[in-house]
Amino acid sequence: MTCTALQTFGRTLAVLAIVTIAAPAAAQRAAAPPAGQAPVAGPAVPVREEQNAEQTRQRLSDLLENYPPTVGQVMKLDPSLLTNPGYLAPYPALAAFLSQHPEVAHNPDFFLERVRVFRVSYDDPKSRARQELNNLLGNIAAFFVFLVMTGVVIWIIRLIVLQRRWNRTSKVQFDTHAKLLDRFTSNEDLLAYVQTPAGRRFLEATPMPIQEQPHAVAAPLSRILWSVQAGVILIAGGLGLLYVSSQFTDEPAQFFMVVGVIILALGAGFLISAVAAYVISRRLGLMEPQPSVNA
Repeated sequence: MTCTALQTFGRTLAVLAIVTIAAPAAAQRAAAPPAGQAPVAGPAVPVREEQNAEQTRQRLSDLLENYPPTVGQVMKLDPSLLTNPGYLAPYPALAAFLSQHPEVAHNPDFFLERVRVFRVSYDDPKSRARQELNNLLGNIAAFFVFLVMTGVVIWIIRLIVLQRRWNRTSKVQFDTHAKLLDRFTSNEDLLAYVQTPAGRRFLEATPMPIQEQPHAVAAPLSRILWSVQAGVILIAGGLGLLYVSSQFTDEPAQFFMVVGVIILALGAGFLISAVAAYVISRRLGLMEPQPSVNA
C-alpha cells in the first residue's frame, strides 16, 4: 500500500514538471508572428495618422482655393453640408475628395480650421449697420474735438490781441501824463490844474478795458432770452437727430431716436420755463427796464 502511494505521488510530480517546462515555449510560439511577416511597431501608427491628417487638411485647403470663398465658409458654419450630395453636386472635385476622406466630415473643426468667416459676418445687415453707426459716431466725435480745439485757439489769439492793445494804450496814456506833468514848474500849478474839471477827468482816466461792458439789461429779461435761445437750439438739434434716425435701421435708428427725443424734451422744457418766468416777472413787476448809470 505504501509503495503504490509513492508511485502515484512520483507520477504527479513528473506531470507537473513537464507542464511547467512546456508552458513558456507554447506561449512564445503563440506570440511569435507568422513566417514571412514583419512585426508591426506600435508607436509608428499614431505618428503616421497625424501626418496623414495634416496632409489631408493641407490638400483640402488647396482645393478650396479653387472655389469661391463662401464655399468653405458655408461648410464651416454648417458641417452637415460635407455629406450633402445636393450641395456638393456643383463641385465634383470637392465631392470626390470628401468621399475619399470621410474623416473630414467626422472632424470638421480640425480640417476646416484655416477657413475664415470674416466676410460672411460682415455681410450681416446688423453687423454692417453697427459698423456704420460706430464710424458715424467716430466722425461726430472728431468734429466736436476739432470745434473745441478751434475755439480754444481763437480765444487765446483774441486774448493776446486785446492784451497787446491794452498795453499799447496804457503806454501812450502814461507817456502823455508824464509829458504833461513835466510842463508844470511848481506844485501850485499842478494842484490848480488838478482842481479843474478837465484836469480831474484827465488824471482819473484809465486805459481801455480789456473786455467791452455789456449793455444793461434787466436780469429776468436776460434769463428769459437765454432760455428761449437754448430751447430753440435744442429743439432744432432734436429734430435733426430724428431725421438722421429715419436714415438708419435697427440699433442705429433706435439710438438716434432716443437721443433726439431726449434733446427735444430738454428744448421744450427751456421754452416752458421761459414762458413761466416771463409771466411771473410781469406779475411781480420785474420787467421794467433799469435806468442806465452814466459815469
